[in-house]
Amino acid sequence: MSNSAQSTEFVSGKARVHVFESPAALGNAAAEKAAALIKSGIERRGRARVIVATGNSQLALIEELVKKDVNWSAVEIFHMDEYAGMKAGHAASFRRWIKTRVEDKVHPAKANYLAGDATDLDAEIERYSRLLNKAPIDLAFVGFGENGHIAFNDPHVADFNDPATVKRVTLDERCRRQQAGEGHFKDIESVPAEALTVTCSGLFRAEAWVCAVPDRRKAEAVRGALEGPISETCPASLVQNHPDANVYLDRESASLLSTSRNAASLAADSR
Repeated sequence: MSNSAQSTEFVSGKARVHVFESPAALGNAAAEKAAALIKSGIERRGRARVIVATGNSQLALIEELVKKDVNWSAVEIFHMDEYAGMKAGHAASFRRWIKTRVEDKVHPAKANYLAGDATDLDAEIERYSRLLNKAPIDLAFVGFGENGHIAFNDPHVADFNDPATVKRVTLDERCRRQQAGEGHFKDIESVPAEALTVTCSGLFRAEAWVCAVPDRRKAEAVRGALEGPISETCPASLVQNHPDANVYLDRESASLLSTSRNAASLAADSR
């Protein structure tokens, strides 16, 4: 492979998978696809509604996306989860992540925030569910957690047929360790035990998924999602059923795939 922007591509279930040499190339390709989907939504309906994922795995995608030529004044954004009890100004708040990295950069028509510190969390869940269900969702950015979660649907709470759009969940230990390991908290004890999250079925309502999944620590989840059975034991495996999903990997996150189109093939191609 002579250029880091080139990719190896294959299909897993209905999902199209693209493997790049570097996280930067992954991020740019994912951003280009996302921009095209957002523009398509605007062309079809006059606006686009997008669920934005957060966290370290989304940084390259978001940094490139905000540079793209998109009519952000016709875009409404949502986010997919927030810690229960967390203030919007907390350094680890996902509201803060989206505000500083997306809203303050592109000034969308509207940014809808899920208030984890609402006085009445049940009422907040109902309010946010109504907002999400008010009109079609054009695009969701769906990252894979180290335990295979999507949003905060860890394996023990994931339900592919969930009747809810948003719910309150407990976080498993591996998920909380990931949050601490990424530098968002000083230790696992500091990570909140509960969160509000868009459910698996809520995410599945989005007409398209763009899944940016870089890094070696995600390799096990990637293997489970793309080569394992479609099961709540690896919630990210739902990507195989989505009718319009694109998964963007780098060599490291693809390193455990057994298919001949995995990172080992990339290494051979590059020589």
